[in-house]
Amino acid sequence: MKRNFNPTSIYLFIEMAASTFFPMIFVASSLYQVTVAGLTPLQLVLVGTTLEVSAFIFEVPTGVVADIYSRRLSIIIGYLLMGLGFLVEGFFPAFGPILLAQVIWGLGYTFTSGASEAWISDEIGEEHANKLFMRASRFGQYAALLGMGLAVLIGGTNTAVPIRAGGLGVFLIGVVLMLTMPETGFKPTPREDRDTWRQMVFTFKEGIQAVRARPRLKTILWIGLFYGLYSEGFDRLWVKHIIDNFDLPAFFMGNQVAFFAALRAVGTILTIIVMRSIEKRLDTSQPQVIGRAMLLVTGLLSAGLIGFVVSPLLGLTLGLFLLIMVVRKIAMPLYTSWVNQKLDSGTRATVLSISSQVDAIGQIAGGPGVGLIAKLVSVVAAISTSGLLLTPALFLVGRANVQSREQDEVA
Repeated sequence: MKRNFNPTSIYLFIEMAASTFFPMIFVASSLYQVTVAGLTPLQLVLVGTTLEVSAFIFEVPTGVVADIYSRRLSIIIGYLLMGLGFLVEGFFPAFGPILLAQVIWGLGYTFTSGASEAWISDEIGEEHANKLFMRASRFGQYAALLGMGLAVLIGGTNTAVPIRAGGLGVFLIGVVLMLTMPETGFKPTPREDRDTWRQMVFTFKEGIQAVRARPRLKTILWIGLFYGLYSEGFDRLWVKHIIDNFDLPAFFMGNQVAFFAALRAVGTILTIIVMRSIEKRLDTSQPQVIGRAMLLVTGLLSAGLIGFVVSPLLGLTLGLFLLIMVVRKIAMPLYTSWVNQKLDSGTRATVLSISSQVDAIGQIAGGPGVGLIAKLVSVVAAISTSGLLLTPALFLVGRANVQSREQDEVA
């Protein structure tokens, strides 16, 4: 029999559990794909593009399902599918099965994307939820340290093991939510009024209308597009760049999982420190405050990407990677809060899903081109291109800030 728990506690559980198991997987997955599966730079990028194509295809339909039927059900399905996808990747180290795994876990991700934020916003209110996003992100950093440590313990001799264990953990999140997750703030469409496809189209149109009616929100979504354009090349190639161009410190005695886990752990500790400071000082209920913060992190991120790839020194390269890691972690909850402000409950999950779909479009558009540059020119050229692809977002952040001021003056 399902026992309902406090929504805030459940949301924190989801974030902390996911933040434990996903780093376990991601610490090992790039190494696994390069060293065990033997993927080429172009194949590495195509793996990411396959994931984003899945997100693009399924994002809005699954977001509409969360708005029509149940946020809770959507989230549970999502974690079960994501866990299954990671298990497929961990047990079958070849290009084809890894592509299939991206489709499965990409589908699962779209069931949770937008639905998690919409669920907690309905359960505890938008203002409390926006504060919780920052708090949960900070707690998640502590959980990530645990996940990285577990990856080192179990993955030193076999990089597939953290992926398999993490996949099982993600699957079990869905099982736990079946038994504990409440849903009291959401009002689904009455069964007699459900014409599924018609309702899905109607809700999607309502979501699009909500975006069109808010010029600032449209600009914010364009910013999300450029964040998607840059990210795919960097995410898939940074590990290969370091392995190919630098000798790892002798201290790690050839244990690549330990090296990259330690690097991520340092970045996570720095993120915790910075995130805590921001959480105390930043008022996420004010669009202009978020906008100024986004301008700073976007500028730092663009400069860090270029510096990372042109640096001839391992120490400087790793320092710039840590800068990139920290500002990206800060940008994620800021961007979510920016999009989430003043949305109607009936279209909240759909609009948030549209936001994720915009990111997927960017990654789909940017990934293959960057992959071809890596194949035909070099990985250095490919990551440099990724850094340049982010620079237009600086102009758009400034534009969104102007629109926020104009909106406040009209109000």
